[in-house]
Amino acid sequence: MSAITANIQNGVSVEQLVGTIQAVKGTPGLAKFKFRSSSRWVGGAKCKTTIKSFFGAGQEDASRKDSFVYQCDEPAVLLGTNEAPNAVEAVLHALSSCLTVSFVYPAAAKGVRVDSLEFTMEGDVDLHGFLNLSDKVRPGFQNIRVTAHVKADAPQAVIQELLEYAMKTSPVMDTLRNPVPVTVELGH
Repeated sequence: MSAITANIQNGVSVEQLVGTIQAVKGTPGLAKFKFRSSSRWVGGAKCKTTIKSFFGAGQEDASRKDSFVYQCDEPAVLLGTNEAPNAVEAVLHALSSCLTVSFVYPAAAKGVRVDSLEFTMEGDVDLHGFLNLSDKVRPGFQNIRVTAHVKADAPQAVIQELLEYAMKTSPVMDTLRNPVPVTVELGH
């Protein structure tokens, strides 16, 4: 096995991962990131969100050549045209994406080869909250159920430990589980 192959596990550079951890330990300010997005209503229930630059590792990062664009819509039953996922479906996507990284990176660091990883998710929303028909029902998810399907070259106990670690360290999981201060103001 070549030196480069030996340092790549699950498509992750273990050497770079360890280097990042050591850099943050040595210079804690490198851990501070600011992510940004800009959303624009495009008619009906449709919204277009653009994401490009961010601040991280002590500097403004402009390494992305092109912007990323997310589209959101609503299903027809919720007055949309069903041309894109809706916002709460985007939350499920964000959670599964974050759990994936939060599982695969530490698995790579432990030398665990992940052959397949899939998260299936289902969340319940009661429109009484969104439609302001009840002040006893929250507008957001009442709950989210996640099932992880993992095939890896590790005992079940190690896979369970990695899953628990992912749930503990996932920024999106933490955001969903714990209140986050959000300010909204009218721009000029």
